[in-house]
Amino acid sequence: MAHNRARHQVRLSRALGIALTPKAARAFEKRPYPPGEHGRARRKQESDYAVRLKEKQRLRAQYGLREAQFRNTFDEARRHPGLTGDTFVELLECRLDALVLRSGFARTIAQARQAVVHRHILVDGKIVDRPSFRVKPGQVLQVKPKSQTMVPFQVAAAGAHRDVLPAVPEYLEVNLEKLRTVLVRMPKRAEVPVQADVQLIVELYAR
Repeated sequence: MAHNRARHQVRLSRALGIALTPKAARAFEKRPYPPGEHGRARRKQESDYAVRLKEKQRLRAQYGLREAQFRNTFDEARRHPGLTGDTFVELLECRLDALVLRSGFARTIAQARQAVVHRHILVDGKIVDRPSFRVKPGQVLQVKPKSQTMVPFQVAAAGAHRDVLPAVPEYLEVNLEKLRTVLVRMPKRAEVPVQADVQLIVELYAR
């Protein structure tokens, strides 16, 4: 099952042109073209709709979300003042699973979601098992003490994931040894380490 999931992530990474996991990054370096027998062939120019759709798929894959979750967050962002695209990414980034990943407690977004669902993560001292939980500035995330003795979290505490993850963004204050992090303020789009032209996604949903 895990092997099939890994293969899927590699194929999806090659199709979208971004590395979604460390393993996919290695495969993508060797074969930086789409999967399939025609992957190396010169591709015909994509339509405007196809370009916008692919950009949406790229961002959705980086957060590992279903379409309904993704669209609901976009609709929420549209109700906020300011630039819809920037607000959209900022709201996605405040998800609990995203911040667990950014903090270095997990190696991939799937592992981060699993840590949350399996009740290993505390928010302000209370277990939260919903990956979609919206973390607010000032709230403290921590791997619960009993879970900190588990090998995956000991590996994380030793900083083993830092070589494959982006640098910790400035909106987080992380103490990796204690597996503790604080969201010090709302993220700004320019700081969020995702690859996406969000304006194209706004245009897609506006059609």
